[in-house]
Amino acid sequence: MDRETNLFLSNSDMTTGRAEGLSIRSRLFHEENMYCRMKQTALAEGLNATGRALRYMRERHAGQLRKQGRYTTDQVAYINHPLMMACQAHAFGIRDDYLLAAILLHDVVEDTGVSLEELPFEKEICTVVGLLTFKAADGMTKEEAKANYYEAIRSNGKACVVKLIDRCNNVSTMAASFSRKRMSEYISETEQYVLPLTDVIETKYPQYEDIAFLTKYHIVSVLETIKNLIAD
Repeated sequence: MDRETNLFLSNSDMTTGRAEGLSIRSRLFHEENMYCRMKQTALAEGLNATGRALRYMRERHAGQLRKQGRYTTDQVAYINHPLMMACQAHAFGIRDDYLLAAILLHDVVEDTGVSLEELPFEKEICTVVGLLTFKAADGMTKEEAKANYYEAIRSNGKACVVKLIDRCNNVSTMAASFSRKRMSEYISETEQYVLPLTDVIETKYPQYEDIAFLTKYHIVSVLETIKNLIAD
C-alpha cells in the first residue's frame, strides 16, 4: 500500500510517554493519508457527493484544530475527526454516497459559521446535518436541549449512524485531552443518550444493525476501560 492510501502514522506522529517504553500518538491516523484514501475512494466508486463534501469540509474547517493532548505539542487539524469517521464508515461497508457526505459535513454548520440554508448539498444530506447540529432554543436549559437533540436524531436512521460513529471517534481520543471530571460527564452522556441509539437502529433501521453492533462494542470497550482506570 502506498503513502496515499496508508492510514497509519509515521514515527514523527508519536511522542514518548511518561511510562518507560511507551509512546503516545498525537493522532490515531493521519489526516493527509485519510483524505487521499477517501478522495481515491470517491473517484473509484462514483461517490460524487462524498467527493464534493471532502473538498467543502476541508475548506470550511481550514485552520481549526482538534483539542491538544496533554503529552504532545503536535497540533492536529480538525478534519482528522470527520475523515476518521468517513474511513471507518467505509470500512464498515457503507457505500451510501449521501451518508458518507453527511459524515464528512456533520460539524460544518455547528462549528464553521455556515448556515444550514447555505450548505450547497442535496436535501437529504442537509437534513442529516441539521439533525446533528446542536442548538438550544431561548429559555431552554442545556439538558432540555440535549434531550430534544437526541430525540430528533432517533427519527432518522442516517443521523443515528453518524452520531454513533461520531461518539466512537470521540471516546477513542478523549483520554488524551479530557480531565477526569469531563470524562466522567462524557461517559454518562454517552450511556444515557448515545448507546440507546443502537437499540433504535435494531428496531427501526435494521439495515444498519451490523454498524450498531460494531460501534457499540468499540464504545463500551473504551468506556469500561476508562471507568476502571479513573475509579477511586
